[in-house]
Amino acid sequence: MPPKKVKIQVEEKEDDTEESSSGEEEENKLPRRESMRPKRKRKRDVINEYDPEPEPEDEETRKAREKERRRRLRRGAEEEEIDEEELERLKAELDEKRQTIATVKCKPWKMEKKIEVLKEAKKFVSENEGALGKGKGKQWFAFKMMMAKKWAKFLRDFENFKAACVPWENKIKAIESQFGSSVASYFLFLRWMYGVNMVLFILTFSLIMLPEYLWGLPYGSLPRKTVPRAEEASAANFGVLYDFNGLAQYSVLFYGYYDNKRTIGWMNFRLPLSYFLVGIMCIGYSFLVVLKAMTKNIGDNGGGDDNTFNFSWKVFTSWDYLIGNPETADNKFNSITMNFKEAIIEERAAQVEENVHLVRFLRFLANFFVFLTLGGSGYLIFWAVKRSQEFAQQDPDTLGWWEKNEMNMVMSLLGMFCPTLFDLFAELEDYHPLIALKWLLGRIFALLLGNLYVFILALMDEINNKIEEEKLVKANITLWEANMIKAYNASLTGNSTGAPFFVHPADVPRGPCWETMVGQEFVRLTVSDVLTTYVTILIGDFLRACFVRFCNYCWCWDLEYGYPSYTEFDISGNVLALIFNQGMIWMGSFFAPSLPGINILRLHTSMYFQCWAVMCCNVPEARVFKASRSNNFYLGMLLLILFLSTMPVLYMIVSLPPSFDCGPFSGKNRMFEVIGETLEHDFPSWMAKILRQLSNPGLVIAVVLVMALTIYYLNATAKGQKAANLDLKKKMKQQALENKLRNKKMAAARAAAAAGGQ
Repeated sequence: MPPKKVKIQVEEKEDDTEESSSGEEEENKLPRRESMRPKRKRKRDVINEYDPEPEPEDEETRKAREKERRRRLRRGAEEEEIDEEELERLKAELDEKRQTIATVKCKPWKMEKKIEVLKEAKKFVSENEGALGKGKGKQWFAFKMMMAKKWAKFLRDFENFKAACVPWENKIKAIESQFGSSVASYFLFLRWMYGVNMVLFILTFSLIMLPEYLWGLPYGSLPRKTVPRAEEASAANFGVLYDFNGLAQYSVLFYGYYDNKRTIGWMNFRLPLSYFLVGIMCIGYSFLVVLKAMTKNIGDNGGGDDNTFNFSWKVFTSWDYLIGNPETADNKFNSITMNFKEAIIEERAAQVEENVHLVRFLRFLANFFVFLTLGGSGYLIFWAVKRSQEFAQQDPDTLGWWEKNEMNMVMSLLGMFCPTLFDLFAELEDYHPLIALKWLLGRIFALLLGNLYVFILALMDEINNKIEEEKLVKANITLWEANMIKAYNASLTGNSTGAPFFVHPADVPRGPCWETMVGQEFVRLTVSDVLTTYVTILIGDFLRACFVRFCNYCWCWDLEYGYPSYTEFDISGNVLALIFNQGMIWMGSFFAPSLPGINILRLHTSMYFQCWAVMCCNVPEARVFKASRSNNFYLGMLLLILFLSTMPVLYMIVSLPPSFDCGPFSGKNRMFEVIGETLEHDFPSWMAKILRQLSNPGLVIAVVLVMALTIYYLNATAKGQKAANLDLKKKMKQQALENKLRNKKMAAARAAAAAGGQ
């Protein structure tokens, strides 16, 4: 039965006779008291929480109130102070009307009734809300109400502004409606990576590159900032700049250009300290943002998958009734259709029966082929590295383009063709599409990681060779300086009034800067990988789509459904290429501060270029599957490659001596000594002593052990809560099933009783 209405009746004295003019004059002469004010009787319905339909205010009461308000306006009552009783009554009515406005949408009324009640409530609020600000002490309340309205409107507009500022949202929605959530997840991941690299670029540009450019010594003032005399003629050639040599090498793009002075500029900016701290800060920020994204996804997905009434929810709750754009409506329609396909495929996959022994044999065979491919690619990388070391000892003018770029091209080609082989091997395994995608991603990840570490090992050999060469150059420079001093002294004794002895920085001999060499290698790898990706899209997707589209009418077989057909978007290859490239950015940004900026340009162009290629040249996958509700699988691989990429960098910072004549750490035994130098010169002695005690190995080991125990405890607690959550979910499902059976039995009993009564 419907809940009862709670009716509050307020009876007050009412003058039965109409007010006369003489009565009004006499009332104006009397002192203003509550007992002498004209009263009226009114009935007001207070809407209870469970009241389905409040009674509207009766017409007589409303007219009486309007009459009283007009009378007060005629008397100039705006300047009078509203008494406390009337103020409380008006506040209660306003709160009641605001509650009605907020909850009218949820009432089980007809639309006409909702509109009528809403208009009446809004009219009452707009007419009477300002009355609370009249009289002494009431202005503050009116001001608060006005500011609350403006603040709510500002929050609404700000949320709309934030939604409009999300980059590439419409493009990703259009791709999701045509290709499903699995393809859209790649572009969401790419957009997230763009944001991470934007923060890294802001840090490196504002705290390293810009201070050096503004306050550091200009180009040509030092040997480390000057192109050698032997390279000046070709320093600006396109081929030299494409290899990031010449003018590009002696610029703020690379490590070797930066000066080792403790402070630069009128602000006494500590550039070496800033360089070191920004490098560590970029690594720490990357770890923090990846872990935060993973925990956010776990929190959003903490309730687990709820497949109860899956299709019913999709049928009745999928459409967005706020859509007003026809193109958006078409995209939403396609997205709902794709979601139904994904759900149907998921439902069918759970009911498939398979031959266990045959499947195991095929999966073993596929893994055997995968290990052969991984071993062959590792050997090929090792062979290419050995050849590149042999080419490095030869005259560069005698080498061709392939011999100069053999290492980069081999790695790019392996990254392009090996995923295709892994995709063919995955056909033998007959996994669920989502599981097959994860296996494929894992294999490509192992391939790229192995190639990267083979490249790093080869690079370490090259670094050791550079360090040995640097020792010889340093000894030769010492002899050269002694000869120059001897010549300078001879010039002074021979002719004391002659021109001053000056050596141009381009003529000063210099050692091999291994840090700049490392940065150049990673920049070249990044650029070659980008070019290879774009050329592959143009040839493998665009030209193939043009051939299929225009030659299908005059061909012997159907090119669209046969060979070659349109290409499908390679999710695994693109995701792993993105992660692998980001690993190179993390590894090389310490030695090339320009790498995050180069990567931002790559990601920005990739978003537009790949979106165009997907919409124009690709077709949806034949195997439709639903992407995971969280991108934690992508983020997990990204976290792993972040950890493995920062290990070599930290090893170089801690173990290898910096070059003696280039970079902000030249003249020090290790790069991290800049911290001790800063503590010694810029901090009080007692603070330096405290920091040294905090860096005691015994204390550090104790802190690490406590952190490990805390992580273990939190992990065990999370597992227990997850198990309890699953048990509770099972109980709820069982209870729902029992209630469903009970309702069926009761319905059957009622039907039997009705049939027996007839």
